[in-house]
Amino acid sequence: MLATTQSSDIFLANRATGTIALSVTARDGGTHRQTVHEAGSLRVRFPNVTAGALEAVIVNTGGGMTGGDRFTVDIAVGDGAHLVAGTTAAEKIYRSTGPDVAMDVSLKVARGGHLAWLPQETILFDRARLSRHIDIDLADGASLIMAEAVVFGRLAMGEAVVGGFLADRWRLRRGGKLVYADTLRLDGPISETLAQRAVAKGGIAVATVLLAPGDERALEAVRALDEQFLGEVGISAWNGIAVARLCAEDGARLRHDLIAILAALGTSVPRLWLQ
Repeated sequence: MLATTQSSDIFLANRATGTIALSVTARDGGTHRQTVHEAGSLRVRFPNVTAGALEAVIVNTGGGMTGGDRFTVDIAVGDGAHLVAGTTAAEKIYRSTGPDVAMDVSLKVARGGHLAWLPQETILFDRARLSRHIDIDLADGASLIMAEAVVFGRLAMGEAVVGGFLADRWRLRRGGKLVYADTLRLDGPISETLAQRAVAKGGIAVATVLLAPGDERALEAVRALDEQFLGEVGISAWNGIAVARLCAEDGARLRHDLIAILAALGTSVPRLWLQ
């Protein structure tokens, strides 16, 4: 028993951690870094030098995440600043022996600021465990577009997610007032759950696109693409926001639909999405 306890303690002590804290400000007709903090296995790089929007790319030098790892991303966009933030590759969540991967994302946008939060897909492997919190604070007059995609196994590699755990909690506040709350929880036999007609009808790739502010014009732009989609797409607008839901048979079809939706909403995906 003592050896087992010691092995468990060593395992937990060796778990990966990573932190990014980034703030940007508008100056001289462009957006510039104000503060950049990196810790653990997370890094942030800035590949473009064009005027206007600044692009930030988050890199996980650990190459993936597994149970017991903890990661935090904190992004603040100042008055009138424009930031496009994403990841260098799809994030992989590997099998866990018990603990969850804990991921906390905080996005803050000041008046007149705009944030495009566009990470590449999160890929869950069989028996992976992920608990993610995304908290968004928009000032009055701020704007946001974000897309988060989850793929349950890589179909082309013959992978299947039979079981595991995913808890995904989103909260959006505008001017301090809660305007959007969303929680997804899958626990246990994930493949059986996704196979249900009312859940994903066998699809293994899902995504959510959140646009704020969003209105009927966003709905019309996305619905006009209906015949081009390779999976199922639905979009609604209320309370000054628009939300699109996507479901597809695999990650490639989901990415096709995501790129089409973002283009219809006036947003180009980061260049790393296309490489």
